[in-house]
Amino acid sequence: MSKKQVLGLLAVLVLSGGVFWYEISDLDFESVGHALARFNSRFFLVAILVMLVSFVTDSLIFYILERDRRFPRNKKWAFLRVPAMQALFNAITPMASGGQPAQLVGLVQMGVEGGRATSILLMKFIIFQFVVLVSYVLTLFFGFDLMMQQFSGLVFLILIGFVVHTISIIFLLLVMFKYDWTKRIVRAVFNLLGRHLNPDKVLAWQNITITKIDNFYEEGMQLKRAGRKLLFSTILTVVDRLAFYSVPYFILLAVGVQANYFEVLILNVMITMIISIVPIPGGTGGAELSFKSLFAMFLTNQSSMVLAMFLWRFVTYFLGMILGLIALVAKPRKS
Repeated sequence: MSKKQVLGLLAVLVLSGGVFWYEISDLDFESVGHALARFNSRFFLVAILVMLVSFVTDSLIFYILERDRRFPRNKKWAFLRVPAMQALFNAITPMASGGQPAQLVGLVQMGVEGGRATSILLMKFIIFQFVVLVSYVLTLFFGFDLMMQQFSGLVFLILIGFVVHTISIIFLLLVMFKYDWTKRIVRAVFNLLGRHLNPDKVLAWQNITITKIDNFYEEGMQLKRAGRKLLFSTILTVVDRLAFYSVPYFILLAVGVQANYFEVLILNVMITMIISIVPIPGGTGGAELSFKSLFAMFLTNQSSMVLAMFLWRFVTYFLGMILGLIALVAKPRKS
């Protein structure tokens, strides 16, 4: 890890510690004791297991996309290291910007050639963005009334998150289905920028962008031709997201709260949308605020709220960081 990444890790720990200290500062020991007395460790272990299912399915997606008769085959278990590294670097970089580079490094360390590893990541990104966008659309369609009734103050942030993801998937679809048209638009935008900024820099940016569009188009066409890979990877991505979004339901059961599974699922998708636009490592602060706002309808007791928030953050955030640190130490065998 670089010095900047270590600082990011320390910043996450300090900010998270500060948030939880602020939350527990007004609690009395008696109420904390009552909350702990209701704690159900079995459901907490189920929450951890569900999160591990998310990691395993993510690794299986890499395994499926990487399989090719022309290249040496890696063992399935070897791919477990890649999503763990992604979880760590997602957590310690603003807006999860370090996750994909960490995945690339993980694949290359396994012996996957750099260009091919980039190709695998692009294919996985297309599938992931599509599944996530569908989940957001379904959530807003079925849960918008619930959101407006209970959490009108967060509607703006939720809609921003939705717009960001929608724009990204629209751009991906344009590249795949309107390739030449997309390149003309990009060149027109950079020509406009060149009138107001340094022309040489703008030209360099344009060349980089066009190269990325070309690469993305080639991988998109390859993915369309690989029908079985596309189908199985999409199914596994749905399982991965369902597992991740289901964690808060079992956290609520762990603190003794009965809730409607689908309502919790909808609320967690909304939290994920908000976290994705908070420009702080791990969405620290925004994640906790969103959790409090969205799950206040289930957790009326402050002690139970803080306990649930801590357990949720541990399972969905710190567990991945721990696994990621282990993955960094455990060097893989190259295929």
